[in-house]
Amino acid sequence: MLNLKTDIPFINYFRVFNIISLIVILISVGSIFYKGLNFGVDFKGGTLIELRVDSEEITISDVRNSFLRMNLGDVNVKKFGKEGDYLIKFEKTDINNENFIENIRKKLSKNFGANFNFRRVENVGPKVSSELLKDGLIAIVLSLSAMLIYIWIRFEWQFSLGAIVALIHDVIITIGFFSIFEFEINLSIVAAVLTIVGYSMNDTVVIFDRVRENLKKYTSKKIDEISNLSINETLSRTIITSSTTLLALLSIFFFGGTILHGFSFAMILGVIFGTYSSIFIANPILIKLKVNQKSVLKED
Repeated sequence: MLNLKTDIPFINYFRVFNIISLIVILISVGSIFYKGLNFGVDFKGGTLIELRVDSEEITISDVRNSFLRMNLGDVNVKKFGKEGDYLIKFEKTDINNENFIENIRKKLSKNFGANFNFRRVENVGPKVSSELLKDGLIAIVLSLSAMLIYIWIRFEWQFSLGAIVALIHDVIITIGFFSIFEFEINLSIVAAVLTIVGYSMNDTVVIFDRVRENLKKYTSKKIDEISNLSINETLSRTIITSSTTLLALLSIFFFGGTILHGFSFAMILGVIFGTYSSIFIANPILIKLKVNQKSVLKED
């Protein structure tokens, strides 16, 4: 088992990385407000069709051009799964027409003959999509609130504040990356963000546990020394957990197909920034709030 004994002066880099984080957060927030988010069919309404083409002569360009000629609004065609499988998403232009999908099927038949079939069709109306977006935001807010209460009960209020700031940092930057690179936001991304919250909190709690133990153990040391010592003592655990998780996520990203790219990319960002924030965001707040042995012993 990897057991690193390090003495890295993390506290010397807190200010620099805090400035970098602040800049990245400002860029992320600016992009979210001015550029917006690329909401998928789940949130903005529309139609999703999972199409299987049996002919090798029909390419993704043929599929895309066929749907573009139907004037369906914004059309997005991706390969996924087996050869000949396509995921088509587009804005629904005639939601009151009961024969909407059947008309699309007929138009495709003129181009492809009988060499295709619809494996899945999903329609998301504007009302449903707005409710899904609201529910997704509520889920994220409730998860952050639950984590805040948990840390407050488990530790002292200073630890709780440090943990929640680190979580908000991770969520904002992750969503900011999706805005900057215009990646699609759908329900799977909401699930990824909720998973990121849990992962980041777990990493932070491990370090906070060691900080509290060392505050009781070294009564003459100040919080900055205790914080630096605790990070170094838990560094091997952090490296093992983060690296093994990233290996699995990178495998999903590169070999899991297009349909899993968004989810795996969000998780990769979450693991990286979750590990980073546990060290360079949560711990500096403990130092700024001047956590000491008296506050810990008083709680006990």
